[in-house]
Amino acid sequence: MALTGADLLAKVKELSDAPKSELVRAAGYLSTKKDGSERLNFTAFYEALLEAKGVSVGNGIGAGKGKAGRSLGFITKIQFNGNLMVGKAYTALLDLKPGDQFEIKLGKKQIRLVPVGGADEEE
Repeated sequence: MALTGADLLAKVKELSDAPKSELVRAAGYLSTKKDGSERLNFTAFYEALLEAKGVSVGNGIGAGKGKAGRSLGFITKIQFNGNLMVGKAYTALLDLKPGDQFEIKLGKKQIRLVPVGGADEEE
């Protein structure tokens, strides 16, 4: 059974130096694919982690507060130079650190960032 709330926060603190895939596994956020292999459910883990930290992820709009009391809108736009930016307030919600790596997965009109070394939830 997957950990939630205070139990999840305690496990994250206990394994703070462990790789993210190991942390997701230890917290119980995994399932078995049809072929019998293991699937790590990073999205469910991060949503539970946000909930445990008191951030509601119900509808995703205005779920957290950035600096100066601004509400996070979870909407971004392409900058003049073609770059797409995800700000510090968003990465902080997921406790991401400098150097964390993500694979960019392109879908029909969507971009997904999948932690390197982790399994994609929707394979």
